[in-house]
Amino acid sequence: QVQLVESGGELVQAGGSLRLSCVCTTSERPFSTYGMAWFRPAPGKEQDFVAAISWNGGSMYYADSVKGRFTISRDNAEDTVFLQMNSLKPEDTAVYYCAAGATYRSSSAYLTRRNEYSYWGQGTQVTVSS
Repeated sequence: QVQLVESGGELVQAGGSLRLSCVCTTSERPFSTYGMAWFRPAPGKEQDFVAAISWNGGSMYYADSVKGRFTISRDNAEDTVFLQMNSLKPEDTAVYYCAAGATYRSSSAYLTRRNEYSYWGQGTQVTVSS
């Protein structure tokens, strides 16, 4: 059993910052074995990849639309993954979902793929006003 709980989403003005958190509770594999990622829905699509981090924090990947503005990190001692979001734009408005999977993977070929993630949180709403 793996549970993911996101927090940190709120209403913010364009140009502002937010820090999302996702706490993992697991009775299966240790949190430190999972790759972690953030996704958000895109119009007409399922969850769209935003950012991912490998199990040991050694590899990070970002969608082109957020590169240079968002930073993903993890604290394996606290079973938590973070998404620092800076220079927010109205088009960043979405529900952000945390996902766990891609066990022991480090390649972008796995970490950026939605199908690599077996566990999903309920999402946290981010709204960016112009």
